[in-house]
Amino acid sequence: MDNTQIAKKVIETIGGVENVSSVAHCATRLRVMVKDESIINKDAIEDIEKVQGAFFNSGQYQIIFGTGTVNKIYDEVVALGLPTSTKSEMKAEAAKQGSWFQRSIRTFGDVFVPIIPAIVATGLFMGLRGLLGALGLELPEDLKVYSEILTDTAFVALPALVVWSTFRVFGGNPVIGIVLGMMLISGSLPNAWAVASGGEATPQIFFGFIPVVGLQGSVLPAFIIGIIGAKLEKAFHKVVPDALDLLVTPFLTLFIMSIVGLFVIGPVFHVVENYILVGTEALLALPFGLAGFIIGGLHQIIVVSGVHHIFNLLESQLIANTGADPFNAIMTAAMTAQGAATIAVGVKTKSVKLKALAFPAALSAFLGITEPAIFGVNLRYRKPFFLSLIAGAIGGALASILGLAGTGFGITIIPGTLLYLNGQLLQYFFMVAVSFTLGFTLTYMFGFDDDETTSSTKKEDVRPVEAAETGNVVASSVTPETLVSPLVGEVVALENVNDPVFSSGAMGKGLAVKPSEGVVYAPADAEVTIAFETGHAYGLKTPGGAEVLIHIGIDTVTLEGKGFDMKVAAGDKVKAGDVLANFDSSVIEGAGLDTTTMVIVTNTADYTSVDALATGNVAKGDDFLKLTK
Repeated sequence: MDNTQIAKKVIETIGGVENVSSVAHCATRLRVMVKDESIINKDAIEDIEKVQGAFFNSGQYQIIFGTGTVNKIYDEVVALGLPTSTKSEMKAEAAKQGSWFQRSIRTFGDVFVPIIPAIVATGLFMGLRGLLGALGLELPEDLKVYSEILTDTAFVALPALVVWSTFRVFGGNPVIGIVLGMMLISGSLPNAWAVASGGEATPQIFFGFIPVVGLQGSVLPAFIIGIIGAKLEKAFHKVVPDALDLLVTPFLTLFIMSIVGLFVIGPVFHVVENYILVGTEALLALPFGLAGFIIGGLHQIIVVSGVHHIFNLLESQLIANTGADPFNAIMTAAMTAQGAATIAVGVKTKSVKLKALAFPAALSAFLGITEPAIFGVNLRYRKPFFLSLIAGAIGGALASILGLAGTGFGITIIPGTLLYLNGQLLQYFFMVAVSFTLGFTLTYMFGFDDDETTSSTKKEDVRPVEAAETGNVVASSVTPETLVSPLVGEVVALENVNDPVFSSGAMGKGLAVKPSEGVVYAPADAEVTIAFETGHAYGLKTPGGAEVLIHIGIDTVTLEGKGFDMKVAAGDKVKAGDVLANFDSSVIEGAGLDTTTMVIVTNTADYTSVDALATGNVAKGDDFLKLTK
């Protein structure tokens, strides 16, 4: 099947030209904005030649073709009549997709996702302190103070972080946002927790009738203040003359929003937030594990709907006010069951292709990202998905009955273990084991019947002959090829990357790096086969035949070249260590994106093994990957 035929088949399976609002592409996937997702033939599209996978995300139907191929398919579908758009236009259009509720929850996610790493780290510190307490170890006074600095700072400053991130999402100046957020928790105001404890601290009365306290631990008021503040700042930019903008706009924004935030929004929405917290705690306190049963059974459906970020708001409130997050354990049960169902499919199927998809997807689930398992395997075969919901409901009920609650949120299952070091570890392992056993057993016994005709049409991998056949010995003379590190930074296992296309292994094996310097070097002598116009991705081919993709950051195609400085073009010959590109991490992170850079061997199938040689921190030129044919 040539590329034109593939393009025609793609258009047919996504519902025809009339079902497409626009199409764009990045280095690896075709991004299609569809009008009606329900008429996409998702089973058929997986079977189209050269398609390596497909999933719906961020309002786009993303079809994975891989480097080089996606450019050709894009040209063909455009020639056949699909309307085009820039990545930024598509991103803006994606933000409009779904109901007002879905868009609101998506905004919650955009605000809270950048904050989660700080909360995760703080939660781990709390877990470690809990472990020391469980072991009966009493810290000296100075170390006790230090431990409180580690565990309390993020929660005290949470409103400032929320205002900062909300300003960023709604187009305001994040620095103005964080200063405004710090005003809400100023040491000059009575501490909210001290007032709530009923001690000597009392609210400060302003103007003789407005009681005001700091907003320590508050989330909803900070979120509302951030939205209004960002919009107000943008409005001032439009009306204030350019010569005065630098002085007048920040002054008026901070002055007006400090008054509105402290004297109106803060008191009103703090009450609303308290009611939400009381309602959440009442739900979680339902008897017989009902809360865990309901939430555990519905959580992965909520993930599919794309509104699961609502939990970020509830979890952050619980952590800030109680120091514990019962939702984490319940969600861990649901995600464990999902991963276990995927393992069952991989074990039972005879299809080499499905096995290769199922096991990496399951590993991704156990590291806290279930989308590859949901969209790549379980939902595709339906029964595994619904049986995993049953297992998740039972596991969630068990989590509630055991009273499990994490010391933080944002990580689950394997990494989430660290949130239960405060005397809950055995109960946590028991809950995970029950959820896994149920998810695996139900799916293996009742949820998946392998299609014998599928595997019979698939070719098994052909490996080099290294043994005697018919009396003749064929000697292997294969010499492994080594790629050196193209970045300076911290090595990240590919399955830990927060993008299902890369973490599932769909693009091939490799490693990722969290860069500490903004330079990308050639990992070997090679020819540049692709230098993406936005500067965020490069394809290389080595003399030994390795096809290597270097993808700087996640979803950085949406920056449309901002922050990237290309040093090479397609067709250039480079030596190992030559500079391919410079990039500005602050620009990437300022847009709320992840700088983690993937180094993928896209023709992994041509090798018997692609092995990691690097761990921890790497420097330019360190041994990175070993490729053996």
